[in-house]
Amino acid sequence: MTTPAQGLHSHVLATLGLAITAGEYPPGTVLRTDELAQRFDVSRTVVREVVRVLESMHLVESRRRVGVTVLPTASWNVYDPQVIRWRLAGADRPRQLRSLTVLRSAVEPVAAGLAALNATPEQCRELTEQALGMVATSRGRRLEEYLVHDIAFHRVVLNASGNEMFARLGDVVAEVLTGRTHHHVMFEDPDPAAVTLHVQVAEAVRERDAARAEELTRQIAVGALQELDVLAP
Repeated sequence: MTTPAQGLHSHVLATLGLAITAGEYPPGTVLRTDELAQRFDVSRTVVREVVRVLESMHLVESRRRVGVTVLPTASWNVYDPQVIRWRLAGADRPRQLRSLTVLRSAVEPVAAGLAALNATPEQCRELTEQALGMVATSRGRRLEEYLVHDIAFHRVVLNASGNEMFARLGDVVAEVLTGRTHHHVMFEDPDPAAVTLHVQVAEAVRERDAARAEELTRQIAVGALQELDVLAP
């Protein structure tokens, strides 16, 4: 259960994180702990805890006698799921979605090819189950249910690649897919061709056809970029 202190912490963190990533506090802006405590009507302890989290994301830098300085975008941990979530909630959403989708297009096809070589029988079964779950929820405006299977499918691909660096991108991909759904950068029902491609990727991985798994996943990525051209130009 969330305590009042945790609730205050979460509120201040979300408010400041959204403001910084949206550019309301440009790089170089100095935030004062006392002023933030007064603004949010919280203790300085809460503010310091929030600042520590923002520092861990490299959004700010805290220095004695200077204050809390907002860092340039180039310093941010852009792979942090919370940073991604905040950026997708802001006005820069189209560019952020495109950047993340291009990242996926570079990584996921290779990961799928590796998955065809390295996936365990259990991972092959799970990939097929999640693909069939996507088919089952792809009609009737069931995007939230579809999202659960979509995220799980891509996590399995990344994990089954056998590459720990790819596997760590599971949370990044989950935030991209979630952001597309929650910010309505999706058609009311998923593209049937894309759903079919996911089923075919599962088949290719199960059949150990690395070249086909990679090519089919590349087609999924190309389709996602084309959807952004329509829905988030």
